Amino acid sequence: THANGNGGPAATIAPELRQQFDALSMDGDSASVTTAAGRELVAVRAPIPRADSSCKFPHRPGSGRAGTRCLVKANHFLAELPDKDLHQYDVAITPETSRVSGRAVMAELVRLHRASYLGGRLPAYDGRKSMYTAGPLPFTSKEFHITLLEEDDGSGQERRERTFKVVIRYAARADLRRLEQYIAGRQAEAPQEALQVLDIVLRELPTARYAPYGRSFFSPDFGRRRSLGDGVESWRGFYQTIRPTQMGLSLNIDMSATSFFEPLPVLDFVGQLLNADIHSRSLSDAERVKIKKALRGVKVEVTHRGNIRRKYRISGLTPQTTRELSFPVDQGGTVKSVVQYFQETYGFAIQHINLPCLTVGNQQRPNYLPMEVCKIVEGQRYSKRLNQGQIRALLEETCQRPHDRERDIVQMVNHNSYHDDPYAKEFGIKISERLASVEARILPAPRLKYSETGREKDCLPRVGQWNMMNKKMVNGARVRSWLCVNFARNVQESMATGFCRELARMCQASGMDFALEPVLPVIYVRPDQVERGLKARFHDAMTALGPQRKEIELLIGILPDNNGSLYGDLKRVCEIDLGLISQCCLTKQVFKMNKQILANLSLKINVKVGGRNTVLADALTRRIPLVTDKPTIIFGADVTHPHPGEDSSPSIAAVVASQDWPEVTKYAGLVSAQTHRQELIEDLYNVTHDPQRGTIHGGMVRELLISFKRTTGEKPERIIFYRDGVSEGQFYQVLLHELDAIRKACASLEANYQPLVTFVVVQKRHHTRLFAHNHNDQSTVDKSGNILPGTVIDSKICHPTEFDFFLCSHAGIKGTSRPAHYHVLWDENNFTADGLQTLTNNLCYTYARCTRSVSIVPPAYYAHLAAFRARFYMEPDSSDSGSISSARKSGSSTSRSTRAAGAGVVRPLPALKDSVKKVMFYC
Repeated sequence: THANGNGGPAATIAPELRQQFDALSMDGDSASVTTAAGRELVAVRAPIPRADSSCKFPHRPGSGRAGTRCLVKANHFLAELPDKDLHQYDVAITPETSRVSGRAVMAELVRLHRASYLGGRLPAYDGRKSMYTAGPLPFTSKEFHITLLEEDDGSGQERRERTFKVVIRYAARADLRRLEQYIAGRQAEAPQEALQVLDIVLRELPTARYAPYGRSFFSPDFGRRRSLGDGVESWRGFYQTIRPTQMGLSLNIDMSATSFFEPLPVLDFVGQLLNADIHSRSLSDAERVKIKKALRGVKVEVTHRGNIRRKYRISGLTPQTTRELSFPVDQGGTVKSVVQYFQETYGFAIQHINLPCLTVGNQQRPNYLPMEVCKIVEGQRYSKRLNQGQIRALLEETCQRPHDRERDIVQMVNHNSYHDDPYAKEFGIKISERLASVEARILPAPRLKYSETGREKDCLPRVGQWNMMNKKMVNGARVRSWLCVNFARNVQESMATGFCRELARMCQASGMDFALEPVLPVIYVRPDQVERGLKARFHDAMTALGPQRKEIELLIGILPDNNGSLYGDLKRVCEIDLGLISQCCLTKQVFKMNKQILANLSLKINVKVGGRNTVLADALTRRIPLVTDKPTIIFGADVTHPHPGEDSSPSIAAVVASQDWPEVTKYAGLVSAQTHRQELIEDLYNVTHDPQRGTIHGGMVRELLISFKRTTGEKPERIIFYRDGVSEGQFYQVLLHELDAIRKACASLEANYQPLVTFVVVQKRHHTRLFAHNHNDQSTVDKSGNILPGTVIDSKICHPTEFDFFLCSHAGIKGTSRPAHYHVLWDENNFTADGLQTLTNNLCYTYARCTRSVSIVPPAYYAHLAAFRARFYMEPDSSDSGSISSARKSGSSTSRSTRAAGAGVVRPLPALKDSVKKVMFYC
């Protein structure tokens, strides 16, 4: 799907909106009201919820009825609420311990005293400060003393016995009646404490049996391990969480997998990591750094002492080789070499004396361990960033056909045998062993409009897909001046030229006005000369165009299949420095050069240079409820965070918005760097004060509203805001902050300008999976065995009272389809269930990069691509987020700095060229 270079997705920036600061309102009349203190007075249609209020998200406006009814199964298992008197106790363990040690202490306490002091109760402990029982204990406060062997801290010291003081005090009763009332719709707020108790109870047994991580549990016993390369392997496991739903309490169980260190001899691990034979040579400095980064903090056990397998935690590598290492062995200053010490003490002859030793234990007085006597301890999760090969192998391991995934989930439930779980029994929790059977509907695909000049003027997709045969783009763009630069050494000049000519012909056949020949012949440029080569070729092309001063409208870049940072470098140079739209093609696409590849590239090129591929037929005939009757703008927003381990680089927020109405097909957008791992979008609306110009209003929502007015001639009367990437725990916080920013942005444009807002969260990172009720029923499954695109659910496994739904809008290709979960947090437009579900499903057929419906609504998809692309623009030293103070230049760039927490600001992203901002260049 990545015919635009496979180096990564893309971003989107709106047209320049800041030409006249005196006429920024919708009708040219600047009418925002600012107090002397510089605060905006915002006229609002309805009160924004306050953080301290018991604000409710919108109630479900009835169930949807559109589409063909069918039955599906969901990986939710009905959990009966216990009829028990639950009690909470505070637990204080001194001296303080890790969660692992704390659990060991409490397990020993229960083993020793359950029958006596605990009155026969089996408590559930959260690993921190709380413990729960089904019924009261025989005391309100009691002190215990528990003796255990110390936890192995990896220092290599002998484990001593240690005594812990445990004080247990009665805290409160956990009331489950509120949970019953919440599920029945008689209470607004979810009783989180009651849910937490049940979650802790059901996690007790798997936490003791398996390796817990997040909400999942892993074990090497759950099916085969798979090597992911470089000394890393995958373990299978299962995800588990308890949720309130319309059918009652539901236990959501799904299969999962994650990466662990392989329990290899350290020499084997290092050999795999370096992909080299290290047995008979010394290491280079670069290899030494790579090994140190990979092994720091990893636990190893020694193998040279027979059955004594003492464990140590690696702190680093010695600068010297093992041959050169010596250390004092007594107070008298006697020094021995490591080689001599191992020979005399253990009778062990070290073979690999050219390699460094591992340092373990205390960094002030480290111990030295030769690599060849160390083996990595099993069960250590690999939390570092996986490389592309490892990610591919892990995805292959987790990719299961729907029928197989359903079977494994049921087997996992039976394997865990919740009806035999002593904790579930103690607390009276009963879990069904059957997947939930749920009524669903299959929404019809929308009719798509193509150009009147093609043989087929419209089409009705089948099973979520269609093709461009006999069709022409509804609005073919014009490309008269273009270039091709080849960065792939194994693509000959004649082949690159032939490929470009065929691509130009395909663009013409698809309906574009596309010149067959480039401005200059195809040229080869070395990948390490990307900036110099592109700028030189661009300059030569502009000279060749002469005094006409035409623009270069497109660059075609041919890239090696494995191109490292080349893709990002090319995009940065084109979009930041040269103002060039670019389309990247991989070497394998050039060699294949089939019609499908060329047609896919032409789709992307057309929208990048300002065209439209297709539009919803109902949009042209004004038959989309709550969209085509009044000017409506559809936003998509997302925040992407840096990878784990990148501790200070900023998060990137992106907002896109439709710029055509009633078609809602073209999306412009903005990106902004913001505080590290901040989920709230900080730059939706902002106010700055300039000594000359006074108060300046800015922000991404405001600028996109102005851009919409300029391109359509209308001011939006409705806003539909699809917000991606928000977890349930952040719903209130995100709505409070971002709805307020939207309102302020509107009010700053015109007095009392408050379009009606619908705010919808889009979630893909959930664990609900849907399966056909009958895998052999061709009317409900596609070729991959997945449920059909358009399958929607708003009952049973959905929220007890709020407006949410699961929608599988795409056809399965590989593995089990994951439906998108849409949750409405604010709705002034009063959508019906059918209205919002149908709109969302239909929009999924307007994604510009392919002739398939996609899994999440395109504006949210585009925002994600936008944020991803913006990472290529960041300067290499931009990791010190929040430490650089520079004044915000409001409006000077669509890629702006954002205030960080504290006094500083995040380093701003560099601005894109105006010619790039005007189009959907990210496709």
